[in-house]
Amino acid sequence: MTFHTRRRLLGFASTLALTGALLANGAYSQASTLPKDRLAADTPAFTSGSRGKPAGGRHFWNSLDLEPSDAWSRLRASFQWRDQWQDGAGHARVQRWIDEYSARPHNIVEITERARPWLAWILERVESRGLPGEIALIPFVESSFDPRARSHFGAAGLWQIMPRTGDALGLRRNGAWDGRLDVVRSTQAALDYIEVQADQWYAGDIELSLAAYNAGAGTVNRARRSAQSRGHEGGYWDLDLPAETMDYVPKLLAIAAIIAEPERYDVALPEIAAEPAFARVRVTRTLRLGEAARLAGVPTRQLADLNPGLRTESARPGQVRELLVPVEGAESLVAALDAVSPATGGGDDIHVVQRGDTLSAIATRHAVAISDLARWNGIQRVDALQPGQQLTLSGR
Repeated sequence: MTFHTRRRLLGFASTLALTGALLANGAYSQASTLPKDRLAADTPAFTSGSRGKPAGGRHFWNSLDLEPSDAWSRLRASFQWRDQWQDGAGHARVQRWIDEYSARPHNIVEITERARPWLAWILERVESRGLPGEIALIPFVESSFDPRARSHFGAAGLWQIMPRTGDALGLRRNGAWDGRLDVVRSTQAALDYIEVQADQWYAGDIELSLAAYNAGAGTVNRARRSAQSRGHEGGYWDLDLPAETMDYVPKLLAIAAIIAEPERYDVALPEIAAEPAFARVRVTRTLRLGEAARLAGVPTRQLADLNPGLRTESARPGQVRELLVPVEGAESLVAALDAVSPATGGGDDIHVVQRGDTLSAIATRHAVAISDLARWNGIQRVDALQPGQQLTLSGR
């Protein structure tokens, strides 16, 4: 099924340059299978758009005017592919995975429980782009909704992004941070990637873009040329691809079908609110996770789970832009941060970088080794200091 997506403005020199880099790098990610500055201002109100209307017509959920009461009803309302596979070439392939998943309903419940902090926010991002709601379930297939998941091939995070692909998408990695593990950054990057590939290579065909997301655009493009040489149109269902990629879209459609009718498959989905569970709080001074959790009035473990991209016990300006905080604790944390000026709140073991400061000069001034100063602060480039950045002067 094909539909057209609008161009999105990415933070790169051009869409063509980004797509070229991604094509060269590939975006192979190992798909998982089942056995086993304050509250964010960029969250749009829910609307049921008509973008991507399937040939079979919109589902009746989309004609409802009532605000969905939970994330699952909201997700069902945004599904756009619910009928497109049932009478087509994909029926047997999707049904196979419906049978596979529904035979283990406890696994579905376990994975969807892990989606609790993320599902509503990801769905808002998908809705805001007019993409099919099924796209919000890609982390189910990719990582079983585990933001710390890593594959044997080097992919990481909810969206299982490879290191070179992450670099091309602007997801920073250093000793203090891995943007591929950060749910906000990686979600935005993955959706950008899916849309750019669809527009650049596949005339807006999201299914082909998903195949390229899994196997790389080069693999998909070769398979398309082969299918077209045999007289096929070259859509996803025509292609002979690696086994994992052949299953990629069927898995996504299968779990969407089960979520659409959980009672039919004896699946008890966990209750998840329709609104995002976290807020984004700007980091204005060095914060240890324990201190941030205390100021927010939430458990440290809960705060750590919301910030899997953080690779140290502290969040420092210049290294970490923001912390994700449970909605109920965000106001308290913001108020506490606002009450302390970065220039005066550091204490004896903090240096606030001034214009013209160098790592060498700071180390000399405070009688510490440059290598220690860089290690304590996760600094990999000595020329990366920013005015206002706070550096810890000890390894504590």
